[in-house]
Amino acid sequence: MPALYRDRWIDQVIRLISVAAVATPSFWLGILLIQYFSLKLDWLPSGGFVPFSEDPNEYFRSMILPSLALAVPVCASLIRVVRTTMVEEMDKDYVRTAIGNGVPYSTVIRHNVLRNALITPVTVLGLRVGYLLGGAVVIEQIFDLPGMGKLIFNGIVNHDLHLVQGVVLTIAFTFVLVNIIVDILYLLINPKIRSL
Repeated sequence: MPALYRDRWIDQVIRLISVAAVATPSFWLGILLIQYFSLKLDWLPSGGFVPFSEDPNEYFRSMILPSLALAVPVCASLIRVVRTTMVEEMDKDYVRTAIGNGVPYSTVIRHNVLRNALITPVTVLGLRVGYLLGGAVVIEQIFDLPGMGKLIFNGIVNHDLHLVQGVVLTIAFTFVLVNIIVDILYLLINPKIRSL
């Protein structure tokens, strides 16, 4: 959306917010979220984990703040990348030619510009999975959640080499799997790649 309203006030506001969100570390955002939504407003729990089988409502409530702390910087970086690639695509000759030939602007954006502009954000999203996996270690400590991050932390503290190796291999496998999925998405987004 910011690319469609390039250099207008809404574009400037979204860009400013996304720059601030990208620059904010997940752990610090997590602490701010706890401070505001848990301690000040008392809307959400500050930490702990309730299994889904015990209380589904409480499970989702306990996952909102950690999810936000991890997702906000990633989403902000994606907003910036999507905006940049959309602006680059909208400035290309084929867009002007299509609009000049009478193709509606919304059709050109949906069918041509967006499809071509999605290649770079898909790459960035694949790389950001590593950020999410690394950030989860700290976020799980802050919110006292059980998970891979807490497991590797406990393995390091207790000098359990086999546990640490297992977690690292699992994370590496997940990262490779995500990159394979990104490559498959390339084929769906841009069929021209199939011929290479």
